[in-house]
Amino acid sequence: MKPIQLPLGVRLRDDATFANYYPGANAAALGYVERLCSPEAGWTDELIYLWGRDGVGRSHLLQAACLRMEERGELAVYLPLAEVAEHGPVILDALEQSELVCLDDLDAVAGDRAWEEGLFHLFNRLRDSGRRLLLAASVPPRELAVQLADLKSRMSLSLVFQLRGLSDEDKLRALQLRASRRGLSLPDDVGRFILSRGVRSMNGLFELLDRLDQASLQAQRKLTIPFLKETLGW
Repeated sequence: MKPIQLPLGVRLRDDATFANYYPGANAAALGYVERLCSPEAGWTDELIYLWGRDGVGRSHLLQAACLRMEERGELAVYLPLAEVAEHGPVILDALEQSELVCLDDLDAVAGDRAWEEGLFHLFNRLRDSGRRLLLAASVPPRELAVQLADLKSRMSLSLVFQLRGLSDEDKLRALQLRASRRGLSLPDDVGRFILSRGVRSMNGLFELLDRLDQASLQAQRKLTIPFLKETLGW
């Protein structure tokens, strides 16, 4: 089977995999999301809601779940609602054809009556067809500006996880994991130098690692502190 194609320009990131996700304090959330993607899972097992500030890996986990399903030949769809809200809730039609629906940025449409009704009906269709639903937002369910009581009731069924930011030591290990997946060696001293001088968000750190990876390949040099200083002008 091929994944449902939506004419919205939404694409999954190839690197947004479970293997590329360093959980830190979020190991329980990672485990439950992976279990949600198992062949035996369904609506009756878990409806999972992830929340946390930007950069904690919400979108990564949702996209990783879709990629896992697609690897098994199952239909899956990822919708970043902040990006597609302008299309209206009509884009939710027929999503129950998917084994898994991942809705990101729920807070972007909370409070919009049409969207709330569309989400409520989608939840019902997914439940009735035994499909799976994975939700994410920047705030917990009780803080979403949802007005529709029936939708609030549906969301109260979810298993809620707060995703927490990584410590500096966890960020180092996350960078080393991402580097190793690229066949790149990132020694502890070089990683700590990046953390002491570079950006703090994981997205920014991964973009910096991409840049260093390309520079290392072109120069045929290993990642060392002198090489970083030369390449980045630090």
